[in-house]
Amino acid sequence: MGSIDLAVFRWVNRWPDAWSPLLVGLSEGNKWLGVRVFLLALFAVCLAWRPARRAALTAVVAWPLANGITEALKWGFQAPRPSAPVAALVDQGVTIAEALNRHPEVILRVAPLGSYGTASAHSANMMAVAVCFFVGYRPLGWAWVAVAILTGVSRVYVGVHYPYQVLLGWLCGLLAAFVVIRTLGAWSDIRQRRAAPQEAEAASPDSGTV
Repeated sequence: MGSIDLAVFRWVNRWPDAWSPLLVGLSEGNKWLGVRVFLLALFAVCLAWRPARRAALTAVVAWPLANGITEALKWGFQAPRPSAPVAALVDQGVTIAEALNRHPEVILRVAPLGSYGTASAHSANMMAVAVCFFVGYRPLGWAWVAVAILTGVSRVYVGVHYPYQVLLGWLCGLLAAFVVIRTLGAWSDIRQRRAAPQEAEAASPDSGTV
């Protein structure tokens, strides 16, 4: 982790507490029942609405792939989170308040996480969805890009990821979306090529003659 990354972390992590409702909500909202119900309803609407259907289908495949890539990176390259020292003290029985007093360089706005944070899964998942919608249905794509960017920033703000981990998460999301979109496109091309001779034969004037 470089000095620039650490400086950016400290800058974002010390943004005003007045921004907490928005940024903590973006960071932790996927754990809330109301948000989950809303996202499921939005996905159902997109599936039923033909212009957005392809984007929704690619997104629902891309985000688990993005999440899996981040988990593989965390397993292979075990980089600590900024909240790791606090989490370690809490595991030893120290109160969160005392642990934060011992590590004042981190402002923690959520529960301390001690797991490896090499690539932010939150950032990756949201970016994968954003890219799928940006390519497949741009009116919603712009909104998802904004959500993906703010979600990544929120993980720095709450103190559980360094900026480079968020950037790596975004790259994982881009990669996952690219793989899914290209794979689906190639599969559609193969189907069209296979269907073309049959359609041409059916349209031929001689197709009904013996």
